[in-house]
Amino acid sequence: MSDQARRIKRGEVRAAARLMRDLDDRVPGAQAVLRELYAAAGRAHVVGITGPAGCGKSTLADQLLEAARKEGQKVGVVAVDPTSHISGGAVLGDRVRMQRHARDPRVFIRSLASRGSLGGLSRSVFDTVTVLDSMGKDLILVETAGVGQDGVKVAGAAHTVLVVLAPGLGDEVQAIKAGVLEIGDIYVVNKGDRSGCEPLLRSLRWALEGKPCEVVKTCARTGAGVGPLFKLIAEHRSALQAGAGWQERSRGMARAAFLERLEAGMKETLSGRLRREKSLQKLQEDLACRRTDPDTAARRALRELIKRGQR
Repeated sequence: MSDQARRIKRGEVRAAARLMRDLDDRVPGAQAVLRELYAAAGRAHVVGITGPAGCGKSTLADQLLEAARKEGQKVGVVAVDPTSHISGGAVLGDRVRMQRHARDPRVFIRSLASRGSLGGLSRSVFDTVTVLDSMGKDLILVETAGVGQDGVKVAGAAHTVLVVLAPGLGDEVQAIKAGVLEIGDIYVVNKGDRSGCEPLLRSLRWALEGKPCEVVKTCARTGAGVGPLFKLIAEHRSALQAGAGWQERSRGMARAAFLERLEAGMKETLSGRLRREKSLQKLQEDLACRRTDPDTAARRALRELIKRGQR
């Protein structure tokens, strides 16, 4: 085992931070270190937090972090921020909100940019979770950039999924439209001190009637309701571990990591060939000049790429 892998397994923050940065930047050799750590991971409770912008996900994550530390747990946070399609930059504001924990040696907070990844989850999320897990973190919070496809994808990256909503953000059935009513284990109506909270709670409970999940009210700004929520999270972990649920979720997380990497690799390979190969460049020109249509062009390109791959 490499020296860097050994240091990370001992919980050394500098070694872990360097590997996370190298993984995100695709530095040669970083994946080799991650492979050494993979077998040591799989023990942490990974909790996904998703919901629309403005619902208070970051403040809630900060409160859950504090609750976990009061119980002596070692905590990792992976906060995914949306990337600008124009500049490629990201706000990375979640780490700023959690600065009060920055000097705690048992807390590691990592902000990641989504970088246009399918589903909004950064390509490094799964890798970062593996590093934090191998460091010996008890709880890892994964906060998505927002609701939508990334909210759905976070279900494959966590043992327990929190769907956070808040009153006054517009359409109360936005979560239903986004499909996240199918993925949550615990639904949180945050900003519970605002008007419109009770109608939202009733609507949510009606929509979720008969489903095996919990609905709670919190006010992350003041900490109200965070204690009961943290207890529900612990109870969900216990329920998973009492049966086959923990292993099933862990297998699902491994499969999601595999598929994410496979999709990214295929996309990069195809993009490279589209830039290099003359026949595919001509196909794109035919499409731009409307001598063919997108479906026909895509089918022809796929047939050609598959045929070449079989040679």
